[in-house]
Amino acid sequence: MIFNWFKIFIYHLKQNKLFSFLNVMGLSIGIAGVIFAILYWNNENAYDQWNPEKENVYQVLNKIGSTGDTWSSSTIPFGKTCKETIPEIEQISFFYSWYSDGLVKYKGQKIFDKKITVADNGFFDIFLFPIVKGAKTNILKENNSVAISEETAKQIFKSEDPIGQTLNYNNKDYIVKSVYKVIRPSSVEPNFVFGGVVRESDVDQWGNFSYGLLIKAKKGTDVNTLLKKMQNVNYVNRTLKDAKANGQTPEQYVKENGEISVILDRLDEARLHSTKSSQGKNFPEGKGNLQLLYIMVGLSILILTLSLVNYINLATASAIKRAKEVGVRKIVGATKKQITLQFIFETAIIVTLAILFALAIVELSLPYYNNFLQKSLTMNGSEFYLQLIFIFGLVILLAGIFPAIYISNFETLKVLKGNFSRSKSGIWIRNSMLIFQFGIAAFFIIGALIVNSQVNYMMNKDLGFSGNQVIRIPFNYQDYAKKNEKYHVTKQEILKMSGVIDASTFAGSFGNSSKSSSGLTYNGIFVQPRNIEMDFGFLDMMKIKIVKGRDLSPQYASDTVSNWLINETMVKKLGLKNPINTIISSGWGNEKGNLKFKIVGVVKDFNITGLQDEVPPMVFINLKTLKWNNFDNIYVKVSPDNLTETLAKLKSYWEKNINQDFPFSYEFVNKDFAKTYQEQVKQKNLFFILNLVVIIIAVFGLFALASFSMERRLKEIAIRKTLGAETDALLKELSKQYVGFCLMGFVIGIIPAYILLQKWLEDFAFRVNISVAPFSVALISLLVLTLIIVLTKAYQVTRIDILKYLKYE
Repeated sequence: MIFNWFKIFIYHLKQNKLFSFLNVMGLSIGIAGVIFAILYWNNENAYDQWNPEKENVYQVLNKIGSTGDTWSSSTIPFGKTCKETIPEIEQISFFYSWYSDGLVKYKGQKIFDKKITVADNGFFDIFLFPIVKGAKTNILKENNSVAISEETAKQIFKSEDPIGQTLNYNNKDYIVKSVYKVIRPSSVEPNFVFGGVVRESDVDQWGNFSYGLLIKAKKGTDVNTLLKKMQNVNYVNRTLKDAKANGQTPEQYVKENGEISVILDRLDEARLHSTKSSQGKNFPEGKGNLQLLYIMVGLSILILTLSLVNYINLATASAIKRAKEVGVRKIVGATKKQITLQFIFETAIIVTLAILFALAIVELSLPYYNNFLQKSLTMNGSEFYLQLIFIFGLVILLAGIFPAIYISNFETLKVLKGNFSRSKSGIWIRNSMLIFQFGIAAFFIIGALIVNSQVNYMMNKDLGFSGNQVIRIPFNYQDYAKKNEKYHVTKQEILKMSGVIDASTFAGSFGNSSKSSSGLTYNGIFVQPRNIEMDFGFLDMMKIKIVKGRDLSPQYASDTVSNWLINETMVKKLGLKNPINTIISSGWGNEKGNLKFKIVGVVKDFNITGLQDEVPPMVFINLKTLKWNNFDNIYVKVSPDNLTETLAKLKSYWEKNINQDFPFSYEFVNKDFAKTYQEQVKQKNLFFILNLVVIIIAVFGLFALASFSMERRLKEIAIRKTLGAETDALLKELSKQYVGFCLMGFVIGIIPAYILLQKWLEDFAFRVNISVAPFSVALISLLVLTLIIVLTKAYQVTRIDILKYLKYE
């Protein structure tokens, strides 16, 4: 019986080559989209799942004030006090929650690595990477200890035993204690883990938020209870003590200085569901894009649904040609169950072919997909194959059951009398599905237009600064004490180069904000501004405007001692009507208390972070004002003429005078800032690609359904032509229902499109307003596409040979 079903399937496949091809390709495109989404979903949800302590490990974040920033960093005394006083905490670890670029030396080898972190002895008790060589415990107990990954060990030491060898990093010698195997994907995948993260000067500093903090709670610990106890540590050791020292009640102190709220992010949820910190990255491997993941999964399901609807439409429409076959089979004794199973069997063959084509599409497209997501996804693993089997079963169930039941219910007498081809049975279902297809197509077109509009707005918005021809060059000077002095010497030297227009610096980067923030209170109002330590002339070079007062200048000695600038947002936060000459106590203190600064100018707001965020309050001081500084880059404005020659001269100077061990690198500021909306660019490109896919599938369905519908009306058309109907009238008659379906589908599609895209735009502080334009363009596009397809087929049908269809009437 199975063999007989297979022969019948092959026969009909040959008889309907085009529609069979459209069926298979439509399904394969839909299935390929789901496979792509599954690969991305599996990878993002696999982070840290290998870690047996994943449900007990938490990263500690701190939010300063009710409206302040959230920082993925903590203080040393806070972490140590929590460990000593809270019995639920089994282990803590301080580490750098970012990767450092650095040069590691070994016997003449120079290894420049971008995945270096520094941690304390608790690191490997929390990230349980398998130890393949060396010490299993107390790996980083000594400050001069280092553990390296298995891949790095092979790269540096080849066949030599790495244990006990000496590596030099930042001009300090470290002894290799262990070699570990990195399990991926993980929130931390370092090649080097150096010991000695805690600086002695920070041991008692409750205000120095410089370290990532991980805690491992005992199994069964209630996280809310743990959180309250950690919050109490801050209250007792900071709020109460500082309030008493200032002669205030705790309530008064909190009102004026804000309160530090502790946030706990569980390790196994940190990748996709962690609280966003002001640094953007809570862990070195970054934060997953949950929004993009949901978009990709949701859109892939929509496309698969579109493919299934397409298949069901074509299957039920083509069933008319097989009506007599079903009638004859019923006469000779075939049951409904047998006919149903036969058509499900045929669907299974088509789905099998579709999955094979889908796998081929994915395999060929995977390199581009990985480049798009900046990942290394592969089609393997037991989980993926189980999901593939599930997709196979689900598609057969959804695509096969309805057409099979529909066909098996054909009435035998009506079929064999020859009246079935004129029956309206099932037409309303096919029309409803076609309207649904139009709705999905409208949703995608509107979505693509609005996302494109937002991305274009972000790319072209006036950011309040000009990064044209300004490059950022990392200033990797090792002697911290002389860094400021070396910077000024470097600035003077490079300004002498032809092609260099200007040079300056500030402690931060465009797109990533500044490197420090200090809370301050004025007239009872607490604000947590970003600190912008900058050189003279920086604002002018970046074309950042002063709206009131003046810029900081070397002409005024006080500009390096007690004067600063604030931005417009800071003025609004503090409620200052006449900010110039206002004196404010800063968050920086010395032995005499907090330093006081006079406002000499107001800076026009500019976007230092991405357009997802509001412009933060900022204060601007000169590099020489404080004893310490945080700048890591020099900003150089270069002439577009002979740019290659200018860059070569800068490279030569850097390698000879700044740090011979670090390779010279640079980034244009505009390109640097563009990284803040690269995820949105991905979404724009994703919508564009999926739009093409949706339109192709919709075209398949519309063309096939129009063909079947019009071929059923060939005799009617022949009669109309005999009675003198004009071609124009026939074209109008044949196409008007499809225009109606298009309009109904569009109305259905615009409602979810508006709601979901309005929600998507809410993530941006700076965004476009949804206008009528994308909806109008989508409607016109759908109508034009529909008319081109339908009128082309209708015109072909009107050219039929009348005698062929009327000679037996």
